[in-house]
Amino acid sequence: MLLASMAVLAGGEINDIEFARPGGIPLTLDASIPDGEGPFEAVIVVHGGGWENGSKRSYERPLLPVISDAGMAWFTINYRLAPQHQYPAAVEDVEAAIRWVKANAGRFKVDPKRIALAGESAGGHLVAMAAVRQTRETRVAAVVDFYGAHDLLKREADRGEVGKNVRQFLGITALDAAGRAKLKEASPINYVRKGLPPFLFIHGTKDAAVPYEQSPMMCERLKAEGNRCEVFTVEGAPHGIGPWEKNPEWQQYKPKMAGWLKQVLK
Repeated sequence: MLLASMAVLAGGEINDIEFARPGGIPLTLDASIPDGEGPFEAVIVVHGGGWENGSKRSYERPLLPVISDAGMAWFTINYRLAPQHQYPAAVEDVEAAIRWVKANAGRFKVDPKRIALAGESAGGHLVAMAAVRQTRETRVAAVVDFYGAHDLLKREADRGEVGKNVRQFLGITALDAAGRAKLKEASPINYVRKGLPPFLFIHGTKDAAVPYEQSPMMCERLKAEGNRCEVFTVEGAPHGIGPWEKNPEWQQYKPKMAGWLKQVLK
């Protein structure tokens, strides 16, 4: 969908907007803009799926009404998937989306200085990577990270093997010297420095895919460098916000996320 001839968009939802074409591959996003004059806070949402599955309207679907109900705009994006496209392709696609939203902020009635990232599972890893790799063009104001893997080497070493999705994402096969080096290279925890945006980590204590410890561990590293972060623990919750929809107690992350974003982005 081409928007070049459109002026400021009215409130509502717009689907399948191309935001980048790396190597000739069209990447698209969906957008939702509140009614009113703006400029609004905005959240770029990055889906999960083990870096190899999912799309812009799959696993992260429960997050979108939370953002809309808080009066914020959202953009949910596609990115290149493994194994056809290995690291860092997906991270670069998130960065391209940030640049695109900033470049089109006026048209979408959003404030380019009040843009957040939110991602779950593989998307949590990707938003963390984009944040710790930030440049002036890709800097965001906040990050909401749902059960992302932040130290991939520790995660795979603790399991004693390299899982299938990590093998496909990184192109490694074993925990040998080359594999360990690649796992370190793709781990957000190894890039933490001062001056990063505030992080909110949301993680269930019964997560069998990404151990709960990954979130407080990353938060502690951020704090050690003088950054702001917080861990919101969802007691007894497994991996994935889809299953959380079945338990009202596990959905307390919704007001927490909305309130935290409004406070940080105000």
